Amino acid sequence: MLPILAAVLAFITIGGLGWVLVSGDDSSSQAVKRAKAMGAAREVTAAKRAAANTPEARRKQIMSQLQDVERRERKARMTTAAKLKQAGLSISLRTFVFISIAAGFVGFLISLVLGVHVVLALGIGVAMGLGLPRWIVGFMGKARMKKFSMAFADAVDILVRGIKTGLPVHDCFKIIARESPQPLGDEFQRLVESMGVGLTLSQALDKMYERMPTPELKFFAIVIAIQQKTGGNLAEALTNLTTVLRARRLMGEKIKALSSEAIASAGIIGSLPPVVMILVSVTSPGYMSLLFTDMRGQVLLLASAVWMAFGVFTMKRMISFKY
Repeated sequence: MLPILAAVLAFITIGGLGWVLVSGDDSSSQAVKRAKAMGAAREVTAAKRAAANTPEARRKQIMSQLQDVERRERKARMTTAAKLKQAGLSISLRTFVFISIAAGFVGFLISLVLGVHVVLALGIGVAMGLGLPRWIVGFMGKARMKKFSMAFADAVDILVRGIKTGLPVHDCFKIIARESPQPLGDEFQRLVESMGVGLTLSQALDKMYERMPTPELKFFAIVIAIQQKTGGNLAEALTNLTTVLRARRLMGEKIKALSSEAIASAGIIGSLPPVVMILVSVTSPGYMSLLFTDMRGQVLLLASAVWMAFGVFTMKRMISFKY
């Protein structure tokens, strides 16, 4: 029995070795397969490179890069420190935090004095501490940027006339800083001081844009950067820029005129509930007093304020047009 098993195993072993040597792939066939795989990989890489070099692909890549830059700049402009700079406030971030805490504490104490429940008074204090100072800073920043944009085209005209008469750009900036209204004059004075300490014009304009992130200033910085790299007539380029800025302002005023009815309707709808509540409180004090003295009425008032805030925010987004 053992000799038979040994013979069978020997036959299987010899047959397996013969199949491997005869039927298996040799080194030349494996090399051919590897060469074909490498050729296919090269073809795929070349096709990808060719697709990436098309004008449409380059345009998409540039748009993606610009969107990334705009996203980073927008994120940087949304910080509290940036908003303080935009509002023209020289206080530090720590001071602003202390002011916010003080505002929240004052709102909490006033609510307790008026007889509001402790939980609601705590919510009012948190809302005042987190919302009121930031709203004031945002309002001041928007008003300051609006004044800057309204006078910026005139400042560019001063720069154009100075360049045409032979004055250096730095001297024209000094004239703008001295003759222009605030906050335009103050910002150009900082621009002159930044250039005086060694910053280039592009770097000084970037610092200025951090304090005043307006589209007009961005257009101006782009024109200056292109002129410095490619050369050309700066006065003519800035003249075209002033034409664009004034056309843009005209379009903004036209949009305001066309949307004035919607703005008035939103103002009436938003102010109607509190006005009615005040009038009813004056004419029938006992009818509205339960809303302020009873816990359920205070909860209803808080819920109504939240819903009103959502409604006002929605109407504001509907009537805000970008141009």
